[in-house]
Formats: sequence, C-alpha cells, structure tokens
Amino acid sequence: MTPLLVFSVILVYFGLLMTISHFTSKKTDNTTFFTGNKQSPWYLVAYGMVGATLSGVTFISVPGEVSNTGWSYLQFVMGNMVGYVVIAFILIPLFYKLNLVSIYEYLKNRFGLKSYRTGASFFIISQTIGASFRLFLAALVLQIAFFNSFGIPFWVTVLTTITLIWLYTFRGGIKTIVWTDTLQTTFLLLAVIISIFVILDHLDLDITAIGNIINSSSKSTIFDWDWLSNRNFFKTFLAGVFITIAMNGLDQNVMQKNLTCKNVKEAQKNVLWFSITFFLSTLLFLILGILLYHYVTVNNIPMPERTDDLYPLLALNYFGVFAGVVFLLGIIAAAFSSADSALTALTTSFCIDLLDIQNKNKVKEKTRFRVHILFTLLLFVIIIIFNIFNDSSVVNAVFKVAGFTYGPLLGLFAFGLLNKLKVKDKLVPLICILAPFISIVLNYNSEKWFNGFQFGFEILLINALLTMLGLWLISIKNHVRITPEQ
Repeated sequence: MTPLLVFSVILVYFGLLMTISHFTSKKTDNTTFFTGNKQSPWYLVAYGMVGATLSGVTFISVPGEVSNTGWSYLQFVMGNMVGYVVIAFILIPLFYKLNLVSIYEYLKNRFGLKSYRTGASFFIISQTIGASFRLFLAALVLQIAFFNSFGIPFWVTVLTTITLIWLYTFRGGIKTIVWTDTLQTTFLLLAVIISIFVILDHLDLDITAIGNIINSSSKSTIFDWDWLSNRNFFKTFLAGVFITIAMNGLDQNVMQKNLTCKNVKEAQKNVLWFSITFFLSTLLFLILGILLYHYVTVNNIPMPERTDDLYPLLALNYFGVFAGVVFLLGIIAAAFSSADSALTALTTSFCIDLLDIQNKNKVKEKTRFRVHILFTLLLFVIIIIFNIFNDSSVVNAVFKVAGFTYGPLLGLFAFGLLNKLKVKDKLVPLICILAPFISIVLNYNSEKWFNGFQFGFEILLINALLTMLGLWLISIKNHVRITPEQ
C-alpha cells in the first residue's frame, strides 16, 4: 500500500470517529462523561465491548500464536464464559444497588479509605501500563505502514495517535465511547472475515474447505491434559474464570460501560450476550490463524521470526490492496477501542477515587479536563520508554508484571463479598503490595522449586488467595453490613 493510501484511510476513519463524537458530546457534563447518563442501549454496549476486549494484542497475536499453542487458548475463553455469568449475576446487581460511578467505591464502603484508594491505585497502575502496551504495538504497525515512508520519527507517530484519541473522547467520555466502539468492533471483525475470504480466494477454495483444513492441522488441538504444562485444561479454564472476574468485573475500564445501561436487567443482558459474541469472535481469530499458516505453507512464504508479525506481513504484502486497507482499519480500530476506553476509565477513577471530585462543587469539569490531558501525556511517555528499550521481551515482562496488580483487587472484592469481617484498614496497602510480590517470585521460580511445575494464568488465583490470607490475618472481630445508603 502507498503511504498516501494509508494516510487517506487514517483520515477517513478519524473523520468518522469525530462525527460520532460531535453528535454524542452535545450538552455533556461530568455525569455524561463518567456514566453516559445511564441511557446506553444494552445491545450497543454488548457489541461495542467486543472491539474493546479484542485489543490490538489479540488482533495481532492470537492468529500467530496458533503455531505455538494451537487452539488451547479456547480453554481460557471457555473459562471466560463462566466468569461473565458471575459478573452478570453477582457483581452487576451489587454495583447497581450501591449506585456506584467508580466500582472501587465499594471498597471504601466495605473496608475504609485506605483500602479504597489502594484498589483504585492498583487499577490505575495496571491500566496505564496495559493501555500503553497495547497502543505501543498498534503504533509500531502504523509506523511501518505509513510514517517510515516520510522519515517521521516514532514519537511523532505515537503523539499523533494519542492526540486523535484525546480529541474524540475529551467531551463525551464514556457516552461517546459506547458509540465509537460499535464502529471499531465492526471494522475489527470485518478485517478478520475479509482476510479469511481472501485466503480462500487466493487458494481457490470455497468456505466448506475451512473445516477440512482445520481438521487436518496439528495446530487445531484445543485440550491439554498435561498437569505440568502451563496450558493444562483445568488450570487454564479456572484461570479464565477468575481472570475474567478480576480483569473485567473488577476493572473500571470494562465495568464503566456496563454501568451506563439503564438498569440491572439490561446490564445483565449486555454481559451475557457480549460473552457469546466474544467467544464466537475469538473462534474467528483462531480459524484465521490456521488459515494463515496454511497459506504460508502452500505458497512457500518465509516465516517471520516473530509469530506476531505473521498476520501483518501477509495482510500488508500478499493479500492485496483491499484486504490491506481493511487490516489497517482493523488494527487502528483495535488500538483506538482499547486505548480510548482506558483513557476515559483512568480519568474517571482518578477523579472519583483519588480527587473525590463528586463531593467538590467547584471547577469539576476543569479538573476532569486536566486529568484527561494528564493521562494522555502519561500514556505517551510510557510508550516512548517502551520504545527506548526496543526489546519485546522487556516490554512483555513489564506488561505481565502489571497483570499481577489484579490479584489484590480480586482478593479484596472476594474477601469483602464472602464474609462480614472488618480489617485494619491502614495495613491493607502493605498486604496488597506483598501478595503480588510473593506471586511474582513464585511464578519465576516454580519449575525449580516445584519439580518442573509451571504456573500459567492461574498465578492470579495464588495472588488473590495470598491477599485474602493477609486480610484475614489483619481482620478484627466486628462485623459489617453493606447497605445501599452507605
């Protein structure tokens, strides 16, 4: 694709986002920015959340990773489905009952101010690193596809990308994002579907051939029953359940969208239908992965060193102009849909949880505006730092460590929901720091210490259990009961 074509695609796409922003940000205030005035149609939220959940990491990595782990990722997604049921019938009713703007307000009601700010801080740290990582990968693709041709440095690419995101979110916030996510989900799924049909066309096959290719491929194995493997079914399935609860149900980024629905029942329908759509979308990515490797084999195309490069390589160089344009739209959509909601959620959490903006009458909107700019700049700085390392293993390690911050959140909420014990609030930050630290040490030494045993995603459960143990050790005998008035 020519640089001019790439630039035109980006320009048209951004024009669509700005048009949506224009119509959704009229007569907005902080309530609109944070909650969408609780008027979002549930089906719109459910569909749009697919794009936000299937980030740029998923879009690029899942098809390529088929070569290493087959379809074992589907075990994890099966667990996700159960996790979404828990979110729909336990967390959603609780959050609506307490009428929360930030879900971490629950921790203040349940344990105290220190616990509340600890939970919010852990979310802010993890979400900032995670959003930066996802946007970093997308910016790399844009750099290769367009900006390199004009000798434009990477920092300009990042600054341009993140400024565009800020421009269409700073007024309408979550209300705008609910609508832009539907557009971005559409482009993301179209990219996968069109890529599949392009491969079939190039190989002179019809759609019925997909089943035969999948069945004959060694890369389509789903279940792993080896207990020592970090992809063992039981470990991966359980991890899928609890990671969904922690990284979706206890994540302001995701739950903020759910809480824009009109009532509990609509929010529950949103979560359940989203989970089905998400499963089917993931299946599409895995099918694409099989077909990508089949295409490479048939055409004797040299494999790239990194599996993450396979899909971009074929889409931009072998599938033709139309498929390349759609792929570019898909990667932009994946990047924007995860980064825009993260930026809004970070702004919301910082304003509500740390600045207590709801209880301050003066300059509320100015404060929110400044915080929004602050996080935009912070994401930019972190991405530039990632690029300075120029080492994917280092960046991946940082991203993985950030994931450990969800363990304390899962532990805090689980402890609060499963019993009525109060805790010594001032000691909660210490417990929430020690638990992920111990988990990281266990994770990196498990093979040596436990006779070859490898932790997979289930390390999150260990992290949460350590947090709960710590909370139990600092608990006091008084009981507490949560009411909507609290």
